[in-house]
Amino acid sequence: MKRSIIATLALTLLATASVMAQAQPFQASLTPDIAIYDSTTQIRGLTLSIWGENPQHSLALGIANGMRGDSAGFSLGLLLNYADDYKGVMWACANYTEGDVLGWQLAFLNYSGGSFTGVQTAWVNYAQRMKGLQFGLFNFVEDVDEALVQIGLLNVIRPNREWFNNFPDQVAPAMIFVNWRF
Repeated sequence: MKRSIIATLALTLLATASVMAQAQPFQASLTPDIAIYDSTTQIRGLTLSIWGENPQHSLALGIANGMRGDSAGFSLGLLLNYADDYKGVMWACANYTEGDVLGWQLAFLNYSGGSFTGVQTAWVNYAQRMKGLQFGLFNFVEDVDEALVQIGLLNVIRPNREWFNNFPDQVAPAMIFVNWRF
């Protein structure tokens, strides 16, 4: 019994060391193909790039920051941040996520193709599924997870199908200045 426990612990330590060996603390790139490490290498630390594209849990600074897989951290892009799934803060001219986001997006244009939990701040905000706050000129949500508040010039919550019939839990499908669903 002791041998199997020790063997299990040893294998766990080897697997952890292997994963840590694959992760790198720093990445610099001109493009995803012209970089210190290839685009499949996990970055845990700092990424500096003109255009980078790695799975990462890091501070990403660049013109275009691409985060593949399940990524997290703070991503500051001069033009664009894009990710599969992201947890953290994304600031750029445009933020695009195909999957789920937990955190804050700040840009001129925010797009979330999955489930977004947190705050979107932009001129135009779009979320496939949302729980949180959208603050911008134009806010649009396809579906609501639980509670959603929109503040902006035009606010659309597609699941709000009736006008003022379910007030105060929801307002309307489209409203100026403020809209919500609880």
